[in-house]
Amino acid sequence: MLLFYLGSHPDNRGRLLADILARDDLWLEVTHDYIQWLFPTREASRVAPDAPVVTREVQAAFANDEILRRHLKASFHRMLAFYGLAPLPQGIDKAGNWEARKSNWFIADTHNNLRITRILKSLNLLGLEKEARAFQAALLRLAECEPECGIGETARRYWAEALDTA
Repeated sequence: MLLFYLGSHPDNRGRLLADILARDDLWLEVTHDYIQWLFPTREASRVAPDAPVVTREVQAAFANDEILRRHLKASFHRMLAFYGLAPLPQGIDKAGNWEARKSNWFIADTHNNLRITRILKSLNLLGLEKEARAFQAALLRLAECEPECGIGETARRYWAEALDTA
């Protein structure tokens, strides 16, 4: 898993990190076995049972390696763009593609809710706590303030609790 995140080795499907990050939004939406590689957690995935899990050793490696954290941040930024969001100096907010992207995940409960929970947990586990908290705050703010929000209470609760259970 660390070699995948360093960019030198592929995942179990032969995809390098850079290849996944270069994919278009449609591919990211319809492909369901990459998110577990980009954002591993402590729990094994039912969708991608060969995906890595975070161990103490993996967590320590991310804590001590700037390249691993930089690649994780690149993965996070790619997924923010997928959701129509962008990192800003003061946090995370809607990006220029918000109107085009929100219908894919924000106006109804979708599998993307689970992906978002995974992203929050993974960022928090692997040394990007600040980014995880900014993402969580943005999600909860958007869910409260945007009139077209279709995100249910269950997903909102998972997002609110994600960093406490990571």
